[in-house]
Amino acid sequence: MHEGRLKLANARAFLGKLTRDTRANTLAIMAAALIPLAGMVGGGIDISRMYIVKTRLQHACDAGALAGRKSMGGGTWNQTVGSVANYPQVTAGQFFDANYNSAAYGATNVSKSFTENAGKVSGSAQATLPMTLMRIFGKTTETLTVTCDAEMRLPNTDVMFVLDVTGSMADPQPGDTVTKMAALKTAVKCFYEIVARLDTDANCTTGTPSGGTGNQVQIRFGFVPYDQNVNVGRLLKPEWFADSWEYQTRQANWTPPGTTSNGPYWEVYSGGSISQSDCLKFMNNQSFSGFSPTPTTSGSSPSPKIDVTFQSDGVASQGGNNGEFGWNGSSDNSGTNQSCRRQRTDTTTTYVPAFKDWTYDQMAVNVSLLKNGTNWNNNFQWPVGNNGVNKTIAWDGCIEERKTVSYTSYDPIPSDAKDLDIDTVPNSADTKWGMALPGLTYTRASTSTNNTTNWSRASSTTTTNYSQGANYTCPVSAKKLQRWPSASDFDTYVDTLQPGGNTYHDAGLVWGARLMSPGDANGNGGLFAAENKLTDDGGEIERHMIFMTDGDACTDLENYTSHGVDWYNPVTLPASTTPSEGCTSTGNLTQQINLRTEGLCTAIKNHKITLWVIAFGNLAATTETRLTNCATTGRYFKATSAADLQATFKKIADQISALRLTK
Repeated sequence: MHEGRLKLANARAFLGKLTRDTRANTLAIMAAALIPLAGMVGGGIDISRMYIVKTRLQHACDAGALAGRKSMGGGTWNQTVGSVANYPQVTAGQFFDANYNSAAYGATNVSKSFTENAGKVSGSAQATLPMTLMRIFGKTTETLTVTCDAEMRLPNTDVMFVLDVTGSMADPQPGDTVTKMAALKTAVKCFYEIVARLDTDANCTTGTPSGGTGNQVQIRFGFVPYDQNVNVGRLLKPEWFADSWEYQTRQANWTPPGTTSNGPYWEVYSGGSISQSDCLKFMNNQSFSGFSPTPTTSGSSPSPKIDVTFQSDGVASQGGNNGEFGWNGSSDNSGTNQSCRRQRTDTTTTYVPAFKDWTYDQMAVNVSLLKNGTNWNNNFQWPVGNNGVNKTIAWDGCIEERKTVSYTSYDPIPSDAKDLDIDTVPNSADTKWGMALPGLTYTRASTSTNNTTNWSRASSTTTTNYSQGANYTCPVSAKKLQRWPSASDFDTYVDTLQPGGNTYHDAGLVWGARLMSPGDANGNGGLFAAENKLTDDGGEIERHMIFMTDGDACTDLENYTSHGVDWYNPVTLPASTTPSEGCTSTGNLTQQINLRTEGLCTAIKNHKITLWVIAFGNLAATTETRLTNCATTGRYFKATSAADLQATFKKIADQISALRLTK
């Protein structure tokens, strides 16, 4: 018993001593902390591996979604390209694989999936990552999942089509079976399909789009079809037009009311032989066998009144053929070869002016008759009809330009060349426009059309009805920038484009710029700046002008253009210069168009508008050089067939369409 107590006491003493001795505590503490430390380090390593793998999965998913959306020609997901079915989906998977190393960090069971809805490509991907030190805590694997999507979302975008619709567009390109105009209509519609993602009635190579662009972005399209004129008048405010405008026209001259006399003059009885007694009756305007008296009065107010009187001595004597009154018969009074004459006077009284003749010259016309408050009348009456009667003068919407001057360079635009000014809102006589009115225009001194050799600039007074011999065309009305939520409305407008007239590039370019300008570099002016500066929500806008032409500049002296009839009004030339016509660079009128075009191209680009230029066909080398310089750098294209033209418009649409990730 005593021995047992001793052992217990010794044990207690040892343990007490041990508790008071700290020399070996570190080892115990380290042993106890080893497990949580392993968890912390292992967790950090595995979490880092998870982050890297998930980041790589996200990048690959994003790349696949972008590639899949970009390969959706015309916005179509289920399309076959070459022999590859579901090409966009296959492309998305390929880009995912190219951007993800499946062997990295030991991840397994890597999978991806891409779908499309309303133009948005959505993707998901996942991978299983084995754990390292986290296995200590029973965590052997972690499944990582990411999602992504890509939508062809434009920035807020304005696109203005400045389209050559001149007469040559009625011809096909060599090798084509459709006209250039038909090819243009298809190409523009297919452009719309790509950008607006709505299906038109065109047969496009990019497939059938769907979904539209929604309300998250503002996309607007405008049109300026041009030949030698542009039809923009009814887009403008009536107060921007002058009330009086000068035209090459005519003015009726009138005989005032009053009395005129014709006579006296001899009037001989022409009914055959006449007896002496009947001759006396004839001289006194009395009836007899075979003769009824001439009315002594005809007409009444307001028409002219004519009074007829006869002078006679009352005796039908022989010898009337010797300058006397009377009867001329044979001596035996047999009645053969008898004649009778009398002296007659016609007195005409007019109560209203009577048409006399015309004066042809450049004259002012009261065109305010076309204005109707804030709206327009379609026509007005003006006394240029036959014999000075009123004629209905219709207005189709084409305009005459405001004041200009002649220079050897228009780069930059001279301040006094108001017809090339893009931003100034009309505020004076020099900055207002006139209406193009061919119904008023007469090419004086010529009764034939299309023959300037017989025309005259001199004022002319004549009874002749001279011709209206100027060549006049007016394209369909231009369209301001607007949303086109209906593809059928877009189709309907594009189908109205028709070819005609000569090629005046400056007319199309200046109005394309005016209709889309937000104002000058300082934010001043701009005819439609309130509509063009920002979106309705205050967003910034990217601006693009697509300028397409199939030809060189081409003028004709007989053309009625936005500066009047070229032969009469060569206002773009120095004073006293004889105008000459031609194409490419022949003729001083054509040379001026080229100079003015060059200046406008620079001015448009200075407005932060991307200027895309398409030459449709093989144009003169100098023209192609001019168009290349006109375009924003890298934005010049050439197409030589209908297929090329559609492909060119697609290239532009693809470049304008900026992809943005929505997640």
